[in-house]
Amino acid sequence: MFMKKKNLLFITTDQWRAESLSLLDHPVVKTPTLDALAADGVFFENHFTQCIPSGPGRASMYTGMYMQNHRSVENGTPLDARHTNIALEFRKLGYTPSLVGYTDTTQDPRLFSPNDPDLKTYEGILPGFKCLAMSSEELPEDWALWLEEKGYPVPDNPKDLYYKAVEGYPGAEGKGNTYAPSLYPKELSETAFVTYNAEKFIKKSAGKPWFLHMSYLKPHRPYLAPEPYNKMYSPDKVPAFKRSSTLEKEAKQHPLLEYKLKQSFHTGAYSADIYPRDDKSLKQLRATYYGLMTEVDDNIGRIIELLKKTGQYEDTVIIFTSDHGAQLGDHHIIGQAPYFDQTFHVPLIIRIPEGDWNVERGSRVGAFTEIIDILPTALNIFGGDIPIQCDGRSLLPFLYGGKPKNFRTEVHWEVDFRYDEPGTDFERSSLNVIRDKQFKYVHFTEMPDLLFDIENDPDELHNLAEDPSYSEIMLKYVKKLLSWRMENDERTLTHLLAGPEGFTLKPKTYN
Repeated sequence: MFMKKKNLLFITTDQWRAESLSLLDHPVVKTPTLDALAADGVFFENHFTQCIPSGPGRASMYTGMYMQNHRSVENGTPLDARHTNIALEFRKLGYTPSLVGYTDTTQDPRLFSPNDPDLKTYEGILPGFKCLAMSSEELPEDWALWLEEKGYPVPDNPKDLYYKAVEGYPGAEGKGNTYAPSLYPKELSETAFVTYNAEKFIKKSAGKPWFLHMSYLKPHRPYLAPEPYNKMYSPDKVPAFKRSSTLEKEAKQHPLLEYKLKQSFHTGAYSADIYPRDDKSLKQLRATYYGLMTEVDDNIGRIIELLKKTGQYEDTVIIFTSDHGAQLGDHHIIGQAPYFDQTFHVPLIIRIPEGDWNVERGSRVGAFTEIIDILPTALNIFGGDIPIQCDGRSLLPFLYGGKPKNFRTEVHWEVDFRYDEPGTDFERSSLNVIRDKQFKYVHFTEMPDLLFDIENDPDELHNLAEDPSYSEIMLKYVKKLLSWRMENDERTLTHLLAGPEGFTLKPKTYN
């Protein structure tokens, strides 16, 4: 298989909303590197993550499984060790998967001593990866050590590197607390740290096939950017917020949204004390967010330039995506929301070298794709076997202008909010979403359901679930959602059947 000679560069970001690319004519943010990558590859316009927050979303991305099957439902919920993943599968192909950044994987405690340090953080490393440099908000020590080696003074608490801004910064008054830049220069940012370690790896690995996973934290909060990215974009030009006219009106849409709004304003990392909700502050937050995106784009540009300079670009498959998005003031929420598109719609770009087929470079795919499709796609490209556990589909046919058989016509996601304590039963604190081009239906275990007419109400402001004239449509989507759940129940052993000759395997097919 020709792909056995190739490299895999798997780049992920955190909180990158799908529309935030200049190739989509975004009114503010500029992403020239990703624009060029999409022009040399394929851009998937309707790509969605499968669950939130980051830990569960990444579990789905790495295993190819819906959350209903891998059951890592929250940051800190262990990922069952019996599930294989992208790193373990590429080891079978002879690769040593390497990581710069983080995977948000909580280890299976059954494999460790109760006192093992790996069980004291949710920021574990996905089994199968060789971690070259750890970089995460919870574990910033590697970045801090690098800064010290560069002569930069590190605070007693390294986590302050993520939150401390330049005090008394000229022009910051009245612009909200996300305008002043970070204490460190762009050359020493955490984003630059990830890039630096990736560059070291690529230089040393030239001449032999490799697999590198670059996992950038940004543009994830805290929304603190180094110069010049902190003031690169004007807050006066950011898109208008998609939300109800008042907070009170927004909260009436659903009890869970009401709870999330109160929680968001008063507690946690997104509280109004940290991120004020006045329009001027929110607009600046968005402008800073876009600046962080361009910083990531510039750093990815460094990597691609290095690949070309070292003659490795034409031997490298590149996948770019994000684990989830963020609201950024839409629906009056800054972080993640339980069912709005802004949180779940994320970018996906896949670029493969020339092979035996004519690649449709620069094409855009409008079909609904999901984060669970990444593992089967990567394995299909490299000639590996797709594990029976995978709920996702290979997207390889799209790269050559085709389409997989009987491909999905809607997208699905799940949220388990049992640890949020919104007043529902612990085991009934969950929701499922089915969304196609016309409607979005949200099913709750113990709360009222939601229905949005996406075609006519793309901002999701009008819940139609209580309107009797939509009862037939509701029933249609309830049935489709139930069928989806039934079809995608965990299947590790269901495809095996014992007989006189031993076990036979009945693979999943798409007629």
